[in-house]
Amino acid sequence: MSASTHVLAASTGPVTAAGPVARGEPVARGEPVARGATIGVLALQGDVAEHVRAIGAAGGRPVPVRRRAELESVEGLIIPGGESTTIWKLLSVFELAGPLRSLIAGGLPVFGSCAGMILLAGRLVDRASDQETLGAIDMTVRRNAFGRQLDSFESDILLRGAGGEAGAGEAGAGGARPFRAVFIRAPWVEAIGPGVEILATEPGTGKIVAVRQGKALATAFHPELTQDNRVHKIFIDMVREG
Repeated sequence: MSASTHVLAASTGPVTAAGPVARGEPVARGEPVARGATIGVLALQGDVAEHVRAIGAAGGRPVPVRRRAELESVEGLIIPGGESTTIWKLLSVFELAGPLRSLIAGGLPVFGSCAGMILLAGRLVDRASDQETLGAIDMTVRRNAFGRQLDSFESDILLRGAGGEAGAGEAGAGGARPFRAVFIRAPWVEAIGPGVEILATEPGTGKIVAVRQGKALATAFHPELTQDNRVHKIFIDMVREG
């Protein structure tokens, strides 16, 4: 879960080569973008500011999302770390749950970190009584699997697609290096369907902590809490693929 709970106020729209994009103006999916993909960050609760920073550093254009028009204006969406039950309740309050499900089904690229992974799961172990999920990835996720807040830790993982395949210590012969992952009340993936790609496991436990299925990406850890922006670059590349 989240080390902090940031809620961002609505801001002006992103700037393109042709000028500012009006908030709520639809963005055509799959079309070339002049100066980086427009990436929304669900700004209801959680590590919003951290994801905004990481998106910009990775070459994207971040847009906080709290309204349906804002949701429909972005090319990809990040669901941040935070409290998954709270985020779900706020999705319902802001009447975003249904539209978000429809957009994901229609091909909107989506990335969830920690609580976001829980919300993207098709199934949960120990589901809260009033909690639903978006079902974007065919996986079973256990909430708070790595323990309580006091059990938070960091671990060097090999992240497929981010130059981390060569080794868990020094950079490999090809220049690959591990990703320092931050786990805070983190979930893990207990089972996946046949269409899900495992991107990383936590070396101390062997548990699955990063997956991708089609245009959906999820991590059990918080890449937004580091200065290593490779996970966000993976997601931006997914968005650019169309």
